[in-house]
Amino acid sequence: MPLHSQEPVRRRRLVLAVLSGAAFMASLDLFIVNVALNDIGRDFASPGLDDLSWILNAYAIVYAALLIPLGRLADRFGRKAGFLLGLGVFTAASAACAASADTWMLVGFRILQAAGAAALTPTSLGLLLAATPAAHRLGAVRIWAASGALAAAVGPVIGGLLVDASWRWAFVINIPIGVGLIVAAWRVVPDSRDTSVSRLPDLIGAAILTVAIAALALGLVKGPTWDWGSGRVLASFLAAAIGIALFWRRTQAHPAPVVEPALLGVPTFAWSNVTTVLFSVAFAGVLLSNVLWLQDVWGYSALRTGLAIAPGPLMVPLFAAVGQRLSGTVPAGRLVAAGCLLLAAGGALAILLVDSDPNYAGALLPGWLVGGVGVGLALPTLLSAATVDLPPARTSTGSAVVTMSRQLGTVIGVSVVVAVLGTPTPAGALDAFQRTWTVIAVTAAVAGLVALRMSPRRPGMTARADQPALAGEAGEAGNVGKGGQEG
Repeated sequence: MPLHSQEPVRRRRLVLAVLSGAAFMASLDLFIVNVALNDIGRDFASPGLDDLSWILNAYAIVYAALLIPLGRLADRFGRKAGFLLGLGVFTAASAACAASADTWMLVGFRILQAAGAAALTPTSLGLLLAATPAAHRLGAVRIWAASGALAAAVGPVIGGLLVDASWRWAFVINIPIGVGLIVAAWRVVPDSRDTSVSRLPDLIGAAILTVAIAALALGLVKGPTWDWGSGRVLASFLAAAIGIALFWRRTQAHPAPVVEPALLGVPTFAWSNVTTVLFSVAFAGVLLSNVLWLQDVWGYSALRTGLAIAPGPLMVPLFAAVGQRLSGTVPAGRLVAAGCLLLAAGGALAILLVDSDPNYAGALLPGWLVGGVGVGLALPTLLSAATVDLPPARTSTGSAVVTMSRQLGTVIGVSVVVAVLGTPTPAGALDAFQRTWTVIAVTAAVAGLVALRMSPRRPGMTARADQPALAGEAGEAGNVGKGGQEG
């Protein structure tokens, strides 16, 4: 039951701290693992980037596929149980990741980690909404969402500090935090559920989507090694195409599909999802490529890489606030387009300024800051504008689909970096990275053009009280937990 307004403020704050802490822990993962990737490769006898990329991609694929189904299951059977189970799986999988003996063992445990994150993220917000009186709900949700922005800002530095000792600490750190959150949640977080949810979600459809996206990623990352015209690569792309077709067929027939087809008939929502995928390809690509450049070409340590990466994410919450102010007067599509074009400009600056001689402040930092400004303008606006034209009873599901699109774009972005970058020689590294940054810049520019189609029909794009513009990874998943609030 919801906490009544007369209940102690201290208890409400404890609930908020526990649920925001879980969202922060899950959001931190993206930046820490990117920084840790090279150290993991060295520890495991230097497997190629095409193999290492699965440490990132396996997580994103499973998270994307399970986010909506697990959120709906928790809505039906109890959000607290879903939250505790997700947190427990995430924590145990983190311990297993830290003890992994090779790349594929780590990938397997990352899949479990993603399943835990897909359960805890939507349930944490669903529990928060149910436990907070209406008068305090907006502020609580904004704090919860800010945990994602904070994770983005401090993640590279924390990751650098941990990985500087050992990449295994990037996962060990989750164990005491996770255990503490489980104990606290068990004691202070009240349960909630949605009695109107009666149908089980399409778990088979989610599994088909997982296989299809994994096959697409496999074809992309192995293309340079297997040869683009080889039977294995063509079979991977064929499997992806068949899987996507089967998934779409199930969405037409299943009573509780992962993606409701009717939602894609709303132009604002459809174009927002296309923009989200393209934007996420560019964002994931630029993050990974810059980390690889700093470590592989300029020889930065993990700690120095984390410090070098941090200024870009710091721009995101600052310019998310600017975007929120502008959203009342500037159409959402134009605001997102401006952000995407700034992200493209950041890639262009890297192409023009960066060379093999280390010059962080004069070469890499300018483009990285410009790109961070672009992300701050584009991402929260994408998330809040996407569902404005949907019926109120479908805004939560729509937000979840946008989050899924974000993760799918991340998988494609990582895979494209691996495919374009290949395994360059030291002499060819600059050319390889310039090709990669060119693809990223072009993709971001295309996202900007597509974004012009997504402005909502309703005047005043500003987010409603129960659907604020969110920044950071937690913010992206923020509205998923409201699936149980739908009528």
